[in-house]
Amino acid sequence: MALPAGDDGTIAARRATARREQVLRARDSMRGRVSSKGDTPASNGNVANIVTVVRILLVPVFIWLLFLDNQQDGLWRYVAAALFILAIATDGVDGKLARGRNLVTNVGIILDPIADKLLIGGALVSLSILSGQWALWLVTIVILVREVGITIFRFVVIRKRVIPASKAGKLKTVFQAVAISLFLTPLQSLFPPIAAGIDWFDWIVMGIAFVLTVYSGIEYLVQWNRVRRVPAA
Repeated sequence: MALPAGDDGTIAARRATARREQVLRARDSMRGRVSSKGDTPASNGNVANIVTVVRILLVPVFIWLLFLDNQQDGLWRYVAAALFILAIATDGVDGKLARGRNLVTNVGIILDPIADKLLIGGALVSLSILSGQWALWLVTIVILVREVGITIFRFVVIRKRVIPASKAGKLKTVFQAVAISLFLTPLQSLFPPIAAGIDWFDWIVMGIAFVLTVYSGIEYLVQWNRVRRVPAA
């Protein structure tokens, strides 16, 4: 059944109004402090969020360079490793800027874990595809399930509760970054006599990262179970 012409005009006007409101909200969200300290609202385009976005943009570049090398351990492999190390180092930079200058925004809270998961996940999946090692695929799958699962759980289930990062969680992040950096950097080709020892060392570090990832995930769920039993203030 066709709607009367007047109803069509009303619907179109409402849609136009809604679009204008969306544009105005987007414009207003970019207003505010960009880098200075203060108590006034921070812009979504602040320096901390810019660092986070740069980290996200580095992910496809790093992955492309890694596949461009195609396990040849050439120049592109080293450039890819350097980009990963640079990108993962910015994880602490944006957080420090946001907290230190009171630039924390909802956009930043959402983008930061997404950037981390894209970087870690992209690196692990790429390494697994290129190496074809079943052990690395196992590590990749478990780490991705834990990281993505806990992130979704944090946003969906416990939005109104704050569970501080544990020591195991912080160590997990460090060991993941170090382990992936070691796997990316082909030191074996630089030091052939001790290549086997380097392989063992790389896997030991990755194993520690794997154990800490699983342990910290279980620990997080245990902490949540304790917190949810306490009545909200």
